[in-house]
Amino acid sequence: MNILLTNDDGIYSEGLITLAEKISEIANVFIVAPDRERSATAHAITMHKPLRVEKARIPHCESTSWMVNGTPSDCVKLALESLLDFKPDMVLSGINKGPNLGTDVIYSGTVSAAIEATILGVPAIAFSIAAYENINYDYTARFAQKLCRQLTNLDFPQNSLLNVNIPPLDENDICGVYITHLGIRKYRNTFDKRKDPRGRTYYWLAGEVIENMEDVGSDVWAVRNNYISITPIHFDLTKYDIIDIIKKWNIQP
Repeated sequence: MNILLTNDDGIYSEGLITLAEKISEIANVFIVAPDRERSATAHAITMHKPLRVEKARIPHCESTSWMVNGTPSDCVKLALESLLDFKPDMVLSGINKGPNLGTDVIYSGTVSAAIEATILGVPAIAFSIAAYENINYDYTARFAQKLCRQLTNLDFPQNSLLNVNIPPLDENDICGVYITHLGIRKYRNTFDKRKDPRGRTYYWLAGEVIENMEDVGSDVWAVRNNYISITPIHFDLTKYDIIDIIKKWNIQP
């Protein structure tokens, strides 16, 4: 297999490096990723300034790699339409530090990179760990490797991507895989109003996340109940008509 990797945490982030190391054991790895963190850029693309590309070297991994001064969507678009002279078998985005659950996928650079691959006709999966500190990426990378192997023998649904969220638990504490729909995440007191040293008002995006835990079968519910969540996403954004199909795949952790 030829697999393209990208992310929104930057090309030298631990999540991408760990994923590249594991995927390179089963596939030829190509990496096109932002030169720095580009979290919460959603599906932004760069139109009013040039994109610059530099070769990069990823440790512990045999790969052909480039870093780009653009967004995750820029990276995928540039890779598939210019940098690569072939169509990869799959695009993997991540491993993201922090969850990409429910309505937050609208803002996610990680998920948007996978959406861009889907738009361009390549199967894509976004991977995230639902934690921001003391993260062990190894299990998620091994699960990603196993999932890629399983998918080679299955018909990947067209015009769809998979959004995968992993609970921040030891492997033995994960209850299994749950095929989910997008849940709801909202924020209370979203903006913190402050004053700078010159007395001018500015706002800092913050807030407390509010999750709907009563929505059984959602990605939010699944992760909070120690399941790996896999949500099929279309541009609507959830593609409900393939949830039952993917359940029949019987994906195991």
